[in-house]
Amino acid sequence: MKSESVKSESVSPGRSALLALQRATHATLHLIATELVDLDLTASEINALANLADGRGRTVSQLGAAVGTRPTTLTSVLDRLERRGHITRGTRAGDRRSVLIELTDSGRAAAAAITQSLAEIENRALDGLPAEAVAGFHAVLDALVKESS
Repeated sequence: MKSESVKSESVSPGRSALLALQRATHATLHLIATELVDLDLTASEINALANLADGRGRTVSQLGAAVGTRPTTLTSVLDRLERRGHITRGTRAGDRRSVLIELTDSGRAAAAAITQSLAEIENRALDGLPAEAVAGFHAVLDALVKESS
């Protein structure tokens, strides 16, 4: 049995995946902020730390692309994280013009708490859903990311 592809004219405004994704994003951001209130971080700071949680340093441009923010907008987020001692900004070996963002010990602790909380939220939200539904959701997300690049 061959599945049908979704045609753009078949998506009605009342069933917009993008609108549903925006609603889910806002609800999720609120839930994350509520669960991580003790860290006293903004949603943008949480996003930046979560994207640095793997321990790899990133340039401002790389981190900006990962968090979905222009480097100029990201600067104030990085300023706050640096003042709080969660990140350091240094130069990259071989490229003194490139600023490398890395987590400090306190940044690694905050990032670990964030990733644990994100995993718990995701596990609760997806518990009981069929694996095919979750795979389909990831396929939609991948298609939206591909569309934006």
